[in-house]
Amino acid sequence: MSHKLIIIIGSISGAISVILGAFGAHALKDCLSASGRLETYETAVKYQMYHSLALILLGILMLHFQHRFLNYASYSFLIGIIIFSGSLYVLCATGITKLGAITPIGGVFLIAAWVLLAIGIYKTA
Repeated sequence: MSHKLIIIIGSISGAISVILGAFGAHALKDCLSASGRLETYETAVKYQMYHSLALILLGILMLHFQHRFLNYASYSFLIGIIIFSGSLYVLCATGITKLGAITPIGGVFLIAAWVLLAIGIYKTA
């Protein structure tokens, strides 16, 4: 992915995170509290925002550093956001607890993204 596309994706994901956070805090708060899923929903929103910011940072870094591992990191961040936060959003919306089993896969992608970012920067120095 190009650095520009990574920044755009990170920005859009950040906007979606704010929208979903506001929606959860206002429209869904009572429902999420009643189901005991408010904390889970908040975790999904926080992780999406943190990693959206990481994508934006990565895109900016790619203006100065080029390495295939940085590109791999961008894909890993994106996949991690979708699987980790996405599975938690769907879990909160549907109550299907089996979805919690795939959430750690998203977490592994997020961890891998940070490691790939470190390796990519190291290899460019």
